[in-house]
Amino acid sequence: MTQVHPTAIVDPNAQLDGSVVIGPYAVIGPSVRIGAGTTIGAHCVVEGRTTIGRDNRVFQFASLGAAPQDKKYAGEPTELVIGDRNTIREFCTFNLGTVQDGGVTRVGNDNWIMAYVHIAHDCQVGNQVTMANNATLAGHVEVGDWVTVGGLTGVLQRMRIGAHAMIGFASHVGKDIPPFMVVDGNPLAVRGVNLVGLRRRDFSAGRIAAIREMHKLIYRQGKTVEEARAAIAALGTQDPEAAADATLMDTFLATSASGIAR
Repeated sequence: MTQVHPTAIVDPNAQLDGSVVIGPYAVIGPSVRIGAGTTIGAHCVVEGRTTIGRDNRVFQFASLGAAPQDKKYAGEPTELVIGDRNTIREFCTFNLGTVQDGGVTRVGNDNWIMAYVHIAHDCQVGNQVTMANNATLAGHVEVGDWVTVGGLTGVLQRMRIGAHAMIGFASHVGKDIPPFMVVDGNPLAVRGVNLVGLRRRDFSAGRIAAIREMHKLIYRQGKTVEEARAAIAALGTQDPEAAADATLMDTFLATSASGIAR
């Protein structure tokens, strides 16, 4: 049987797996679906068309699935979708999507989301992401897998953060951040390659060397982005171990609408 505290308010139309735990004074709306093993803490509000997967732990006072902070929103049936095994700490706010985008705000799997984090409408957050206290994503932001976002960092709407990137404390992200890079500051600056993160994820010495070469091609040799892309594509062709990482970088650079942090 689902364990619902007697002070919690759960709409009878909500779909909760039998192993879900709902804490004191929590409120669960009629269009909410929650998967097996997930715990919703005290005083949380989960509303809207919100789907939460398996084995998530949502701490007290979180607000999930509220209407987006977008003046154009007119009550359309948009969604928030959260995957599996996420930790969502106190006072986090994740909003529904909007029809001006895909209509879905999405958070993947195995993410570590600390207190007071805001994920706005239509954001797409990948897997294994760490967001420290008070990090804020404006609308339509894309965050790749294994990204780390430092505390008190603000990310402007429609920015993209590439996989394995790391953003330092209290940064202002107003440009796209290529994969594998370390950035910080206001104005934002690229400091180098996320070597610590890559080593922790068992990247081989050969892959790391190729990624460091990509950094040099983009940031240290005075090349235009198009010139750097051509050199990165050649690097991927010459070194099979670097091929997937080179393709990831080239694709990111090719699809950057806002320009990259330099």
